[in-house]
Amino acid sequence: MQSNNPVFRRSEEFSRAGAAPQQTQAYGGYGQPAQWGVGQPGALGYDDVRPATGSGRMTIDSVVQKTAITLGVIVVGAMATWILTPEIRSYSNLSGIYALVAVGSLGAFALSMVNSFKRVVSPALVLAFAAFEGVALGAISKMFNAYIGDGIVMGAVIGTMAAFAGTLAAYKVLNIRVGQKFRLFVMAAVFAMLGLSLMELVLSLFGAQIGLFGLGGLGAVTAVIGIVLGVFMLILDFDFVEQGIRNGLPERESWRASFAMAVSLVWIYTNLLRLLAILNQD
Repeated sequence: MQSNNPVFRRSEEFSRAGAAPQQTQAYGGYGQPAQWGVGQPGALGYDDVRPATGSGRMTIDSVVQKTAITLGVIVVGAMATWILTPEIRSYSNLSGIYALVAVGSLGAFALSMVNSFKRVVSPALVLAFAAFEGVALGAISKMFNAYIGDGIVMGAVIGTMAAFAGTLAAYKVLNIRVGQKFRLFVMAAVFAMLGLSLMELVLSLFGAQIGLFGLGGLGAVTAVIGIVLGVFMLILDFDFVEQGIRNGLPERESWRASFAMAVSLVWIYTNLLRLLAILNQD
């Protein structure tokens, strides 16, 4: 089954619906029985059909490790941005924060497109994305913390962690199975949200905004929808990781999985932060 998620679609192994990516996998990675030799000249022996050294497969451990590294870079980038930027005391010193938000967001968006459509995943580009995303999140979080109140950022962090843990638990306990219609719906909804945000950005350049992503009533609606979509994105991530491990993907694909989950978690965090800001504003 071919994925509609552009992040995973670039990896051919993800689209094989549980089939072994190589004929050798069905026999533990040691080739077809007909190829097994007993030492005759020219025959394939044990050493000849063993997987090459360093050609490990993706596992839960490798996905967890790569995801932890990716999220760690995001957190470090966010903390560095928060600490190294001056305190926000008035609207007069927001220019530097706005610049960091713009640079971080544009850099993260550009690298997310590259990582999504790149056939061979690049760990360096995934970490570069995480660094830019960390700068953007650190600046945005500091702005919300300054104008809404202490505790809102920590609330969003805890809420994001709870959403991840709850989604993972539901996925395993309820034995959720992802169908093609669900994939199509989630990806269509995500691209629709991205299209709306782009429309709002263009309108803002001309001083005419609808308020879909602001701190009003419409903003609350889109924030809730965004959180739900983020949870659905996590379900897709878990499903693809499960398929990837079953299909015997190379270990490097763990970086692709970590990138996808980082995108989903950032999506949930930003929408949750905005929703908390709407609920706590005076």
